[in-house]
Amino acid sequence: MCDAERDAGLVADTERLLTERPDIAELIGMTPRRYSDFPDLAGAVMAFVAGLPASLVADVYRSQPGLVVTSLADISETARRNFEPEGAVAALLFARGVQAVMGHRIAHWLWQEKDYPLALAVKSRCARALATDIHPGAQIGEGFWLDHGLGFVAGEAVVIGRNVSIWHNVTLGSTLSDSGDARHPVIEDGAVIGAGALILGHIRIGSGANVAAGAIVTADVPPGTLVT
Repeated sequence: MCDAERDAGLVADTERLLTERPDIAELIGMTPRRYSDFPDLAGAVMAFVAGLPASLVADVYRSQPGLVVTSLADISETARRNFEPEGAVAALLFARGVQAVMGHRIAHWLWQEKDYPLALAVKSRCARALATDIHPGAQIGEGFWLDHGLGFVAGEAVVIGRNVSIWHNVTLGSTLSDSGDARHPVIEDGAVIGAGALILGHIRIGSGANVAAGAIVTADVPPGTLVT
């Protein structure tokens, strides 16, 4: 399925669910209606989830078509791993991790555009609503699975590769002795970070590595290895 088909399919499936189940639409604060495209739908979702202006969210997504592709990959990967009924629709409407990352992607684009106050305002609003704290400067690759989402913290200089999986209460932070751009972790493609792990300093978690739940990591982890 191409990106345009996946976009249209997700929009249509979401419209169907909200129309057929007005009780669910009322519960989550979304009025059943036609959505013109994914940016329109994303704006409505982030408005009810975090109180972000729907027009801001939609405008950012429309200005950056690649951002739509990235968010669709996040949603698809979350749906694949969560096995929830309704698949991608459930991931978009009900998965806190997906919504937290969508909010971050809006904030990150604003940060790159040097609208620092608005980027931080979006980050702050999403942090309060979704119990995550992801600095707008953090770079996150597509296909990110933030399971549960609760308690995830990522500093400004964090770099996360593609198809990374991170559980709840994970901190990607500094040691306080680091400064500048090289003070936060780099998480390479396909790495898995278990619940409650603390990864601190400018260290590298290698591609396909697995950090066990509750681990405290302050040194590089080679690709494809397990650290406990």
